[in-house]
Amino acid sequence: MNPPCGRCNKAVYPTEKINCLDKYWHKGCFSCEICKMALSMTNYRGFDKKPYCSMHYPKTSFTIVTDTPENLRLKQQSQLNSQALYKEEFEKNKGKGFSVVADTPEMQRVKKMQDQISNALYKEDFEKNKGKGFSLVVDTPEMQRLKKTQDQISNIKYHEEFEKSKIRSDAPPPENRQEDEQQPSALVSLPAGPLHSATAAPPSGGKQYKALYSYTASEADEVSLQEGDLIADIEPIDEGWMFGRNLRTGQRGMLPANYVRPV
Repeated sequence: MNPPCGRCNKAVYPTEKINCLDKYWHKGCFSCEICKMALSMTNYRGFDKKPYCSMHYPKTSFTIVTDTPENLRLKQQSQLNSQALYKEEFEKNKGKGFSVVADTPEMQRVKKMQDQISNALYKEDFEKNKGKGFSLVVDTPEMQRLKKTQDQISNIKYHEEFEKSKIRSDAPPPENRQEDEQQPSALVSLPAGPLHSATAAPPSGGKQYKALYSYTASEADEVSLQEGDLIADIEPIDEGWMFGRNLRTGQRGMLPANYVRPV
């Protein structure tokens, strides 16, 4: 006769029989008591002759002891014994240096009182040393809030300064740009002199550019400029830079495109 299933109480045939926890189960009935997840002989956990998965396996808990008069008396007796042992140990170790002190209620009260005194002394010392230089500040919630506010202000100022510097680096000064607009675009008269007469025509015969502003090279592949320098052999690189040769110095390299204009 086929035995009944531990879950559905129906007959379990040998082809689908699982023998576990002193019972017989259908393969489909051998599942967790809580989530009904299908289990096998390798991943089940038994409790009270019932299968559970690892997630829903019943956890053992501490037993709550009733606070009876007898238990209260034993608790009080234990505290008295602990205090007596503490005092005896304290007397033995007095003057012998550092010793580990039991965390009794009396010691907790003393520790709390010492903390309050330390906080009072710290505040008093902080007020005395205010404005006298560096002082170690306790990382209290108030100090954390002030620090966070200061960090936010610093970030805002940094972004403002960054945007201002980006504007200054991307375009020439406004007053120079106005002078540039007032000059005729077709022809720029050059002052007479030996420098310009010697470099009036570029060796390659190409188009010349004139430096509107002075520029100091910051990299080895750049060319320094002075206001009025003539640039030849121009090769555009991108919207902001071009490649050319300074006829005054003979140097060849990159230069900012918004610092020169065609002659």
